[in-house]
Amino acid sequence: MKAGSATPRIAGLYAVTPDTADTARLTRSVAAALEGGARIVQYRNKVAAPALKLEQARALKALCERHGGLLIVNDDVALAREIDADGAHVGREDPVLATAREILGAGKVIGVSCYRSVELAREAQAAGADYVAFGSFFPSRVKPGAVRAPIELLTEARRALSVPIVAIGGITAENGGALVGAGADALAVITALFDAGDVTAAARAFAPLFGDAA
Repeated sequence: MKAGSATPRIAGLYAVTPDTADTARLTRSVAAALEGGARIVQYRNKVAAPALKLEQARALKALCERHGGLLIVNDDVALAREIDADGAHVGREDPVLATAREILGAGKVIGVSCYRSVELAREAQAAGADYVAFGSFFPSRVKPGAVRAPIELLTEARRALSVPIVAIGGITAENGGALVGAGADALAVITALFDAGDVTAAARAFAPLFGDAA
């Protein structure tokens, strides 16, 4: 499958879920993010047991279907296939892109972490990735030790790539505009969204960065 063919557009606020064992709280928070304008949800839980991950992923799949959002599963391609998610996001330690595509099939979204390497992104695009992600652009509470990427990387990547570009790492409504201006199509956000007292309002604060009504 060629990059981007027959797959949804990756753009706008990309909500990445926090680690939690409370499925009810998770679904409430994600529903609030979707109501606030999040267009993509990535289910990411690094601490849950397999049974809980399946429960949560199924709940988020149903929620995203109701709200018209895309559900992407982080790391676990097999789980993405089991719940018929819209796609999966893979990184350095995850199944290689060709394997992920074989498991998920055509028409599913596959994103690839490229950290701060445009060359990795070129390779991912050539191999059929539907989007690439770069970061961390700012200090991140989720990954405090993550290697930092310069904002200028996005401009270089925008010139070199045709697939959508996702920026991640310490992003807020206040600093995200610089990333969109430099070439990011989507902003992946965890803390500034899900640690907010009002998740819906926090999501809406990102809308003007993408030219949407707040």
